[in-house]
Amino acid sequence: MKIFSFFRLLPLAGVLLTACTVTQPPTGMGSADTPQWHAREQQLITLGHYQTRGSFAYLADEKKVYARFFWQQYSPDNYKLLLLNPLGTTELELFVEPNKIQLTDNNGKKYLSDKPESLIYQLTNMHIPLDNLKSWMIGLPGSAKNFQLDANYLLKSVSDKKNGELWQVNYQGYDTSMTPALPTRLELTQGKNRIKLKMDNWTIQ
Repeated sequence: MKIFSFFRLLPLAGVLLTACTVTQPPTGMGSADTPQWHAREQQLITLGHYQTRGSFAYLADEKKVYARFFWQQYSPDNYKLLLLNPLGTTELELFVEPNKIQLTDNNGKKYLSDKPESLIYQLTNMHIPLDNLKSWMIGLPGSAKNFQLDANYLLKSVSDKKNGELWQVNYQGYDTSMTPALPTRLELTQGKNRIKLKMDNWTIQ
């Protein structure tokens, strides 16, 4: 499959790096073997329908992509991801449901696959760990067994090895004005590849 261009997304760096007010993680650590974490974990697991939007950056030696993103979760196995250029035009639309995974590129061409991570990589050359990202975005460790909590029992970091690749996730802020508190900034690192997400707001239904 032909890799389509994402370079039109490039100068959104200023948007991504603009300052915003976030709650910084407190010092100290919490234990995952506590009622506080189990209660929070259950709150997050039962989140059924939510959406968020914000800034996305993919930084690697061979390419740098900056975009606006929109994520809408309809159910645990049904979600939509949009990447938008500075003019608000859709560059990538991914729609995932149990029996259908469809990606539409910036030319309107549609692709079908049962492996969304592989499909995005084939089309964009970006490694995006979608299987776990939907959990990491809301502050759950996903399939990872190695993770740390801060003193408020919010996820602080995650280490996850999959297919020989180690992903490290660091949380840089939460919106604690909502219940449950949800992340506002996180950074994913895999080798020399980095993904930065800044969530401007969350809507929970």
